[in-house]
Amino acid sequence: MSLSGSDKVRYAVVGAGTIAQTAVLPSFVHAHENSELVAVVSGDPEKRAALARTYHLRHTGSYDDLERVLHHAGVDAAYVAVPDTLHRELSERIALAGVHVLCEKPMATTEEDCHAMIGAADQGHVKLMIAYRLHFEQANLTAIEIARSGVIGEPRIFDALLTQRGPRGDGRAQAETGGGALFDLGPYCVNAARYLFRDEPTDVMAMSVLGTGERSVEVDEATCALLRFPEGRVAHFSVSHGSSEVSYFRLIGTEGDLRIEPASSYETDLVHHLTRAGKTEHRRFPRRDQFAAEIVYFSRCILENREPGPSGWEGLADVRVLEAAARSAESGRSVSLPPFERSSRPDMRQNIAKPPLRPRPGVRPPTLH
Repeated sequence: MSLSGSDKVRYAVVGAGTIAQTAVLPSFVHAHENSELVAVVSGDPEKRAALARTYHLRHTGSYDDLERVLHHAGVDAAYVAVPDTLHRELSERIALAGVHVLCEKPMATTEEDCHAMIGAADQGHVKLMIAYRLHFEQANLTAIEIARSGVIGEPRIFDALLTQRGPRGDGRAQAETGGGALFDLGPYCVNAARYLFRDEPTDVMAMSVLGTGERSVEVDEATCALLRFPEGRVAHFSVSHGSSEVSYFRLIGTEGDLRIEPASSYETDLVHHLTRAGKTEHRRFPRRDQFAAEIVYFSRCILENREPGPSGWEGLADVRVLEAAARSAESGRSVSLPPFERSSRPDMRQNIAKPPLRPRPGVRPPTLH
């Protein structure tokens, strides 16, 4: 049973920016088996009013009203979809109010903030999960199975490219909100390399290009990074906010390779291109509601009192690599990472199929909260 005594977990969505409006809020239709949307928290009163009408919500409030809204709405869990630099503050407040936290990635912008969020969840006796939607998506979980099966031999090289052209004035170009391509897009690449190699990197080397033209010069417009993994494996990725949209990763083994393109989209089908003995096979994975899947999974963890796989420690595992990449790009030197153990890795048992998401148009021009 949830905290409210119901067989459904009652959610508040904290933040009403682009991702919340176009993906998170609509996904509750497909998560209805064990999850219910009951409140929205936003710093914009016009958004709050419009979203309350759209989703028939009785409970809304500003960030200052957060604890009051959680209490009066009988909230069991909160989906945190605010700018990265606010993840720690709001997640801590939610956890200390006795409410479970599902936080968007990256978990935070520093390892220190990640540890503080984990500590707040422990103190509040609640669960903390980071919103790695691809941990529940069939194409990516099948890639993990292929990597482990020996079909392509021993995986040796990981390569990823994730680029897009952000809109003018978007918060992802602002330093004060934790903007920049590395922390916005880098988590997908780092996380994929880690779950495909099923290991943690030991060294990071990176190079960044600061924003130009319409992009802020305070944050990186593009970053390229090279990660060394144990047993002679390497990973490379490039991310950009100033290029045309590309999303792929490729895992190269001693006997073949697997390319997924597109690899991380929630708006299109995902496609495998598996090459062995000079022959390439193609497999298409139909588009799914990845946000409903992660919400359903987190609710199961709450109702069954299980620790979520993509916990705060999984979020920390990526942030420490991203932070090291940022330091490397600034210094021009390689950064060594201390040992870090992760026993939990995603696998096909986490596959959750939900009908395709039907995004709704935003109630105001794109913003982050």
